[in-house]
Amino acid sequence: MFYVKDLNTHEILLSDQSKDGIYALTKSSVTSVPQAYWSPCTSASADLWHCRLGHPTTRIFQLLILKNKIICNYKRLNFQFQSCPLGKSSRLSLGPTGHKTSAPLELIFSDVWGPAPLFSSDGYRYFVIFVDAYTKYVWYYPLVAKFDVYSVFHQFQTLVERQFSLKIKSL
Repeated sequence: MFYVKDLNTHEILLSDQSKDGIYALTKSSVTSVPQAYWSPCTSASADLWHCRLGHPTTRIFQLLILKNKIICNYKRLNFQFQSCPLGKSSRLSLGPTGHKTSAPLELIFSDVWGPAPLFSSDGYRYFVIFVDAYTKYVWYYPLVAKFDVYSVFHQFQTLVERQFSLKIKSL
C-alpha cells in the first residue's frame, strides 16, 4: 500500500496498492480533492524558468509569459548561459569528398576531439568517431585519455569487420 500526502497538512491525497513495485495512480486512488494532479507554481525568476524549460529562445519564452503559461517575477530576458548557443549551434553537412565507394568499409573517416572543458559524468574528456563513407554510419566512442584511440580503433575494427564480413581497406 502507498500513500501520497500533503507536505504541509499531512492529509492523505492518494492511496492504492502498488503493483510489481510500481505506484499506479488511478481514479480510485483519490481520497480527497485531486490536487496532486496539478499544482499551481509560485513565480520564479526568468533564469530559473529558462533552465527548467530546457533553454528556450527569448521569443518562445516571451510567448509563454504572454499566454500566462509561466509566472515570472523578474522579466530580464537576456540569458547568459554557455549551453544556450552551444545547444542551438549546428554545422553544415559535409560536401562531396571526391571519394567514391561501392561497399562498406572501403573508406573510413575518423576524428578525435578533446580535451573537453569538463569531464563527462563517466570521466571522459575525449571522443573519437569513425564514419563509413559508403553507409554514412557513425560509430562514437568516449575516451578517458587521447592515447586510448589506438585500443578503441582495434575494438572498432574487430566489431565492423565481423559485422560486415569485410576488411577495412582505408582509414
